[in-house]
Amino acid sequence: MEISPRVHAVPLIGARGHLVLEREITLIDSGLPGSAGRVRSYLRSQGRSVDELARIVCTHGHPDHAGGVMGLLREDVELHMHPDDYAGLQVSLRDALRRPSRGRLFASVTPAPPRFVPASDGEVLPVLGGLEVIHTPGHTPGSICLYARRDRLLFVGDVLQRRRGRVSFASALFSDDIAAARASVRRLAGLDVATIVFAHYPPLRHGATEILGILARQADGRRTTDG
Repeated sequence: MEISPRVHAVPLIGARGHLVLEREITLIDSGLPGSAGRVRSYLRSQGRSVDELARIVCTHGHPDHAGGVMGLLREDVELHMHPDDYAGLQVSLRDALRRPSRGRLFASVTPAPPRFVPASDGEVLPVLGGLEVIHTPGHTPGSICLYARRDRLLFVGDVLQRRRGRVSFASALFSDDIAAARASVRRLAGLDVATIVFAHYPPLRHGATEILGILARQADGRRTTDG
């Protein structure tokens, strides 16, 4: 389903992936292992081919976002991920059980790709006229949001939720550090956003900038009227 010019939401296993169908194809988040077939099928439905895939960008290293990478990674496909989350994927299940934490357990069951391109804060990818990486740690140490200034799109991964139509902070149940996750939302408040694109929910098209401001004030502990 096209949610913005050239940007398509694709239901993968465990999460929504987002395909950007420009001359080069970009996939944002890859779903759980086994999702590659869904990517291939969707591209065929659009008259495109997975052979045109140039890059995969993972908003974070949880298995429902990075687990499908290995089914799509080729020598000519770049994988972009924040270094903190890529490092986390090197943790084995044995290591995670030796020093258990929610984040280490999630990382240990995500297949570790053999290589990556660091998606560090402030990097701008050649996608949608410039796709800026914004490091928003907390849900995971290397969680990132992706901001397309030209089209006023903000891809938030799991940094924000939209449950029952209400936008809220990252899930406390699945986050490494919920206080940090809430604080990270302050970085999004100054952006000019028309559409917030979520990994598990429909996009938000109305009042996005205002809602980000409300959440930032809540993160600061200030009372506000919740929209």
